[in-house]
Amino acid sequence: MKKKLIRITTVPLSLSGLLYGQLRFMSNYFDVLAVSSKGKNNDLQRVSEIESVPTFQVEMTRKITPFKDLAATWQLYKLFKKEKPFIVHSHTPKAGTLSMLAAKFAGVPHRLHTIAGLPLVEVRGFKRFVLNLVEKITYRCATKIYPNSYGLVDIILENKFTHKNKLKVIANGSSNGIDTSYFDPKLFGDAKGKLEFRTSLGITEKDYVFVYVGRLVSDKGINELLPAFDKIDSQSKNVKLLLVGTYENELDPLLPKSMEIIENNKNIISTGWVDDVRPYFAISNVLVFPSYREGFPNVVMQAGAMELPAIVTDINGCNEIIDDKKHGFIIPTKDSDAIYNNMSYVLNNKEESIKMGKESRLNIVNKFERKRIWEALLKEYNNL
Repeated sequence: MKKKLIRITTVPLSLSGLLYGQLRFMSNYFDVLAVSSKGKNNDLQRVSEIESVPTFQVEMTRKITPFKDLAATWQLYKLFKKEKPFIVHSHTPKAGTLSMLAAKFAGVPHRLHTIAGLPLVEVRGFKRFVLNLVEKITYRCATKIYPNSYGLVDIILENKFTHKNKLKVIANGSSNGIDTSYFDPKLFGDAKGKLEFRTSLGITEKDYVFVYVGRLVSDKGINELLPAFDKIDSQSKNVKLLLVGTYENELDPLLPKSMEIIENNKNIISTGWVDDVRPYFAISNVLVFPSYREGFPNVVMQAGAMELPAIVTDINGCNEIIDDKKHGFIIPTKDSDAIYNNMSYVLNNKEESIKMGKESRLNIVNKFERKRIWEALLKEYNNL
């Protein structure tokens, strides 16, 4: 008889996106139940269809909402008492805190939480105090913490959230790795098709394309990226910047100056949300990802698998995927001049950047192939 494994995230898109394929894989070895909020448009039901596992709805918010959080914790406690899981494994901050607390009170023997970034790194004052306290509660209630990068281990220990013995990085890092047979430039080798796609976006055959993929928020370094590109554009012909992602104006809006640049510069193309980022990587030359903080960014791995070099900031995750001057360039955070200088360099050294892109794919295949992560996590479960 298979042991019960409950996997929990705050929102269902994390189950179907962040952990795509992993729950289906684990269901070959465990009786898996996926838990999350309902989401929009029956997202939780889609998780069940995609992963072929049953789901259970517990409404959780991404904000600090004490009464709703208490209600969710009580629901989780009742679920754990009923299901009697061998393992509860959570991802995302709110789901981690509530499920680790509920699982401890319910007597679940193995309470695991994956850390995929720490939003509190950029927070100060009383809010930082509260977030630190919440983090410590999560870690205290968990039996094992899995930071998804080695840099996060250092941050956790520096902040004294828990002791070293409770921490472990699975494989080489990442929560789910990359399916390099899916993120493969050979699937997009049709020159005519790529030209047609470029044309549909207003990009010519001669254009050199910088691409950013992710949320269009201040924390991702967009306020520094935009003036850097604006300067490049004023000095060079045939350059474009692709912004692939959505704004989060309620949580982390861009500066008015940044919005003005997007509106006025015709060589900046903002696509909004896209379901498949591969065609955008396929028509681009370089990823620019100047984030302030990350866990282990999928975007950088995806771009690397698609043979793109990357300009990334010197933060955990990014600096574990990219070797400076081998797969791209590592620059300081919040430094628009550094972004500009490195964008200028790749623009003027195109052959070198192509070579870096090819090295990037080899690196992703060797270190971050998805099945390596799954098998390493399964081994961890079996050793419990």
